[in-house]
Amino acid sequence: MLYLALFISFFKIGLFGFGGGLAILSLIEMEVENHGWMSQQEFVDIVAVSQVTPGPIGINCATYVGYTTAGIWGSLIATCAIILPSLIIMLSICKAYFWLRNKFQGNPYYEQTLRMLRFTVIGLVASAALLLIKPTNFIDPISWIIFATVACLTILPNFAKNKVTEILSHPILLILLAGVAGYCIYA
Repeated sequence: MLYLALFISFFKIGLFGFGGGLAILSLIEMEVENHGWMSQQEFVDIVAVSQVTPGPIGINCATYVGYTTAGIWGSLIATCAIILPSLIIMLSICKAYFWLRNKFQGNPYYEQTLRMLRFTVIGLVASAALLLIKPTNFIDPISWIIFATVACLTILPNFAKNKVTEILSHPILLILLAGVAGYCIYA
C-alpha cells in the first residue's frame, strides 16, 4: 500500500508540477505532510541534500523521499513515478509528429509550416544566446569572432542546402571546434 501511495503521489506531482524542480517542491512537501512520511525538519534536510547533489532537484527530492519512506524500492518507485508523466507526454508528441509527417509528407502547406517553425526555433535559440552576451563572457574580439562563426554555421543550413553546410553545422562538430578554438586561444 505504501508503494502505491508513493507512486500515485509522485505521478501526480510529475503530471501537474510545472516550472522545474524548485517550483514542485511545495507539491512534494504537501504530499509528504498529507501522508505523514516525515517531519518538516527531515523534509528540509532532504531539500538541502537534493540541492547539492547532481541532477534535477525535483527528481533528487523524490528519490530521497522514496528512500526515506520505503527504502530502495520506494526510491525507485518515486523516481520512476515523477518521470513517467513527462516520458508519456513526450512519447505521445513524438508519435503524433511522426504520424503527421508520414500523412502530410509532400503537402506544400505542411512543408511551409515546418520551414517557418525552423525560423521560430532559430529566434528562440538566438534570444537565449543574446542573454549570454555579457562583458564577462566576451573578453576580447576573438571571442566575438568565435561566437559569430558558430552562430552563422548554425543558421547556414536553413539557407543553403548542400553536404558541406550540413557537415559544418553539425552540433557536435560545432561544440568540438568551439572548444578547440577556445583552448588554443586562451590556454
